[in-house]
Amino acid sequence: MQEHTKKPRTEAVSMTFTGPIAMIQTAIEAMQQLGFQEEQRHPTQSVEDAIPWRESAYFKDMPFPGSYLAGFRHREGMTQMELAERSSIPRRHISEMENGKRPIGKVNAKKLAEALHIDPRLLLSV
Repeated sequence: MQEHTKKPRTEAVSMTFTGPIAMIQTAIEAMQQLGFQEEQRHPTQSVEDAIPWRESAYFKDMPFPGSYLAGFRHREGMTQMELAERSSIPRRHISEMENGKRPIGKVNAKKLAEALHIDPRLLLSV
C-alpha cells in the first residue's frame, strides 16, 4: 500500500482582508493577538490589484470540489479504498471526483460527508 507524501508544514502565511475601513484597526489588533504581524504594502500594490484566490495561477485549473474531497480524505488519514468502503461509492468514482472528471452530486456528497465527518455542503458549494 502506498503511503502519503509527507509535506513540510507551512511556516508562514499572508492574508488580505476586505471589509469596512472603519473596522481596519480592530481587525489588525485581533490578528496581532493571534501572533500575526502587519506587513506594509508595497507602494505600487493596491487593493484593486488583488485578485480572488480562485483566479490565481496556482488554483486556476484545479477542480475545487474534488480537491476539497481529497483534502478532507487526507485529513481523516483515509485512502480512496477506505473511503469507498465507508461511503459505498466505488473507488474509481472517488478518484474521478477528486480529479474533476465526475461531478460529486447531492447524493454522493451526503454519503461522503458522513464518512468524512463534514457538512455535505462543503463538497457542493464551491
